[in-house]
Amino acid sequence: MRTNNNRQGSSYRGRTAGNRFRRSIKKLDPKMFIKSASGMVLGGEFVLGLKFDDFKIIDKLKRNIAEHGYKAPTEIQEKSIPEILSGRDVIGIANTGTGKTAAFLITLINKSFLDRNQRVLIVVPTRELAIQIKEEYRIFAKGTDLEAVALVGGVNIKQQTYALRHKPHFIIGTPGRLKDLVNRRELNLSQFQNVVLDEVDKMVDIGFIHDIKYLISLLPIKRQSLFFSATVNNKTEEILKQFVINPVTISVKQQETASSVDQNIIKLVNGESKIDALHDLLTEPGFEKVLIFGRTKWGAQKLANELIYRGFKAAAIHGNKSQNQRQKALQQFKNNEIQILVATDVASRGLDIDNVTHVINYDAPESYDDYIHRIGRTGRAGKTGKALTFVD
Repeated sequence: MRTNNNRQGSSYRGRTAGNRFRRSIKKLDPKMFIKSASGMVLGGEFVLGLKFDDFKIIDKLKRNIAEHGYKAPTEIQEKSIPEILSGRDVIGIANTGTGKTAAFLITLINKSFLDRNQRVLIVVPTRELAIQIKEEYRIFAKGTDLEAVALVGGVNIKQQTYALRHKPHFIIGTPGRLKDLVNRRELNLSQFQNVVLDEVDKMVDIGFIHDIKYLISLLPIKRQSLFFSATVNNKTEEILKQFVINPVTISVKQQETASSVDQNIIKLVNGESKIDALHDLLTEPGFEKVLIFGRTKWGAQKLANELIYRGFKAAAIHGNKSQNQRQKALQQFKNNEIQILVATDVASRGLDIDNVTHVINYDAPESYDDYIHRIGRTGRAGKTGKALTFVD
C-alpha cells in the first residue's frame, strides 16, 4: 500500500465510497479530507525575533522555559504574553497546538510568584486537558513553591476537597466538577483574581454553556480574564460579554486545518476488510506513533482489543475507562511504550502529545469541526504529520 499523491481527489485505495460512509458523515464530502501539507507550519516558532529572555518575567521562569527546550515564542505567545503581563483581559483566537497554554501559564505563574495572594482558576472542557495543563504547569513552576490542583470528574472528590484546604495558587478544572465543589461549599470562586477559559468552543459544544455562565457569576468583579478559543460564534459571544472587560483580541488562526498535516483518504477495494486494511497500514514504515479515532466507546475498545490480538502495542481511551486507566494509556503513548492509541473524540481537543506521526480516522468524524481537532494531534511543534480517513 502506498500514498497516491498525483492529484487532488486521489486516495490510498480503489473504489468509491459506499452508502455506509455517506450515512455516517452525512454532509461531509470525502474531498474535504484530502489536502497536502504546504510546508508552512502553524504553531512553529514565530519570526519577529523576540526571545523568552526579552519578556519581563522572573529569572526562575526563564530558566525553566529554557530547560523545557523552548527557544523562541510562537505567534500567540509573542503577541499575548506582553498583554497578559500588563494586566489586560485577552481574547485569544488560535488553532490548537499554537502554544497558548504556555502563554497563559508563564504569565500567571510570574504574577502569582510576585504576589502570593494572586490565585488562578483555569477552566477547560475535558479531564485530559486539565491534567495535561497541570503537567505543563509543573515544568514552568518548578522551584517557585506555588501549588496547583486539578479538579476533574472520575477521581475521588474527597481527595480534591482535601487539596483545596491547602489553598492552592492554581486550580485547573472541568465545569461539572468545579460546579459540584462550589455547591458543596468546598470551593469559593470569589477568591480567584485571575481566570482562564480555555477551549471555550469545545465547552459550548458539549453543553457546558450554562455551567460556565454560572461559574463566571461567582467570580470577583475585579479580575483578569483570559479567553482562548479556536472559533467564536453566537454562543461563545454570550460568554464573552459576561466575562471580559475592555479586552485586547489576538487572532493567529490562519486556516481551518494546520498546513503541516498531509491529509488523504483510504478507500476499500473488492470488499476487503477494514481491519485488514488498517493492519497493512500499521505495518508500513513510518507509522511509529499512531492515534486512531473511533466514533463509539464500544467500537474503540473492540478495535484496540483486535489490534492487541494481532500483535500491536495498543491501548484505548474513552468514556467507559476510569480516569486512572485513561491517564495510564496516555502516559504509555507519550512515552512510546505503545505504538497505537485508539480514542473517541474525548481525546481530540487540547492534548499535546509529541511526535504523533499519523492520525487515522477509522470512523469518519460526525462534523468537520471534529475532523479539524482530531487531525490537530499531529503536525505539531514544527513537524509534518499525516491524517488518513477511511472511506468504506
